[in-house]
Amino acid sequence: MLGKDIMLKIGIIIGSTRPGRVGADVARWVAEHATARGDAEYEVVDLLDYELPHLDEAVPPSLQQYANEHTKRWAAKVDEFDGYIFVTPEYNHSTSGALKNAIDYVYREWNNKAAGIVSYGSAGGARAAEHLRLILGELQVADVRQQVTFSLLTDFENYRVFAPADYHEQNLSVLLDQLLAWSGALKSVREGATVAA
Repeated sequence: MLGKDIMLKIGIIIGSTRPGRVGADVARWVAEHATARGDAEYEVVDLLDYELPHLDEAVPPSLQQYANEHTKRWAAKVDEFDGYIFVTPEYNHSTSGALKNAIDYVYREWNNKAAGIVSYGSAGGARAAEHLRLILGELQVADVRQQVTFSLLTDFENYRVFAPADYHEQNLSVLLDQLLAWSGALKSVREGATVAA
């Protein structure tokens, strides 16, 4: 929270578009617990709603010369937020192709913002999160240290039904504390850059 009337806006991005995905259940859990805190505005963002084809913009995204309506729509959504929580699966020791593609569509809209990572997979999605951190660094996104990792073996019944252990709530709380602190600080950086320009 920044002030009495100004709330930070955080996007919770579902990083999977796969049929039968469990990521939407994880994102809803994150949103439910985050919203209950009352300290920021949280919104679940589903990549399925944006129908982004494999990157089809000819001009590098850093120039913000978007040709396609789907890109413009996605850029506007990304730009709305002060920070993000990426809910990522682990596919072949990395994040999903759908999430990487969506990230690659825009550049400046991500700059000088903060992110937290919630991952899931056979190893808690830890390797996907590490790859995602490298990507976020190039986009000038400050990723917070705390991470929430869900194991397909222990946090899902029959690998499908999301049933997280209670201790994950505390991990999420720490992640949110860190995310809001950094998101607030970086909002000031963005506002300072606007004034200087």
